[in-house]
Order: sequence, then C-alpha cells, then structure tokens
Amino acid sequence: MAIHATAQVDPSAELGDGVEVGAWSIVGPGVVLEAGVRLASHVLIVQDTTLGLDTTVHPFAVVGGDPQHSGYKGETTRLEVGARCLIREHATLNRGTPGGGGVTRVGDDCMLMTGAHVGHDARVGNTVTFANNATLGGHAEIGDRVFLGGLCAVHQFGRVGAGAMIGGLAAVTRDVIPYGSAWGNHARLHGLNLVGLKRKGYGKDAIRRLLAAYRELFEGAGVFSDRIDRVESDYADLPEIMEIVAFIRAGDRRPLCLPAEG
Repeated sequence: MAIHATAQVDPSAELGDGVEVGAWSIVGPGVVLEAGVRLASHVLIVQDTTLGLDTTVHPFAVVGGDPQHSGYKGETTRLEVGARCLIREHATLNRGTPGGGGVTRVGDDCMLMTGAHVGHDARVGNTVTFANNATLGGHAEIGDRVFLGGLCAVHQFGRVGAGAMIGGLAAVTRDVIPYGSAWGNHARLHGLNLVGLKRKGYGKDAIRRLLAAYRELFEGAGVFSDRIDRVESDYADLPEIMEIVAFIRAGDRRPLCLPAEG
C-alpha cells in the first residue's frame, strides 16, 4: 500500500494489496478498497462503499455520498462499484436508501467521465460508459454495454436496456429497449444502435434481420401487443430480439420510448 502523508483513512476501512491513496484524499468508515485500487489526490470516499479490483478514481470525485432523498434519515446503506472501473473528475455516486433496497450498484469495467452522476439505488451493468455529465436519477436501471451521451439524464426509475445508445442532451423519461438508439428532448427512438452492433461483431445479414424485427415491432400493422406476440414468434431464433421482447414485457406497462414520428 501507498498512502500519502496528507491522506486520511478511517481505522475501519479495509485496504487490499497495492492500494494507493493520493494526497489530501479521504477514505471514510466502512469503506473497502480491493487490491489495486488507486485514488488520485483530493478524492472523497465518504463511507460504506466498496471499490472493486483495479478501480481508479480521479481528483474531486465524491463516491459513496448520502443519497439525495428527502426521506433519508442517516440509515446505513451502501455503494458497490465493480472491478476495473474508471471514475473521472467531479463524478458523484450516491449510496442507496432503505426503501430502495439499501444498495447502489455499478458493475465491472465502467467508465464515468467528468461530472457523471449515479443516483441512489441505481443498478448499472458492466462496461457502461457515462460521457461528461451524464446523469442517472434514483432507482434507474442500466443494462450492460450502454453508452450514455454527454449531459443526458435518465429519469428516476427509468430503464435502459443492454447495448443501447443514448444521445447527448437526451431527456430519457421513458424506457429504452435493448440495442436501441435514442436521443432528443424528450428522447425518442431512432432505430437500433448500429454502431454498437457492428463493434460487437454483427455482420450485415444479422443486422438486416434485427432491423426487420425492429420495424415489425414498431412500424408493423395492428396494435402493439399483437406485434409483440408476432415478433416473439417470428424471430424466436434471435436472442437479441427475445431480449427486447422480454425487456418490454418486464416493464409491466411502464411508458416505453417509441420512435420519432415522421
């Protein structure tokens, strides 16, 4: 371990092998820093927070702060951040609330750029990217491999499915399907996240079938519930489409982000 002489580490904190705590950083009570964690200068890990293996936190980030919830009365809650995450300057990640399960979770291999915010009780998957000042309201659920554009905001209790891309400045007030591409104020769907699909290795034929299923689901004839049933039957061999169908059904009549008109 390498702890700078000006840093403050609470006696109850647990620090793994190779942890670095930079100048003027503060590590509060109930904090667990797993092996290889690096805190640059002027980092505040408030309390009751776990940072996974090899996670790095840059100056002036505030991690594990109290939930911004009027009903919070100082109860013990936690923040859990996975392995190999990168948390940049001025990012803020809040602990959970008793009413929301008591834990805010961020998965492995996530990048939170400058000024990003994770609200209380949020659930963030693996390999999620927050561009500068991207914001999650309380209880938001973000799937794996999501990209959140700069200055976008996901409403409290909002859901964004795996592989989706949210454009910069988007106000996400409705759930975004897996692999969807949404932007605008308020955000609307603008097709699938083709950039993400190509980067993941999908070929032209696979993407063509995914687009066909998307068009049938959102532009086909009949009421939406019938189109969901039809797509579920006709594209049962496409796991990505089945993931979209399952996401919609799990929403239990929550408002869904739909395509822009015209």
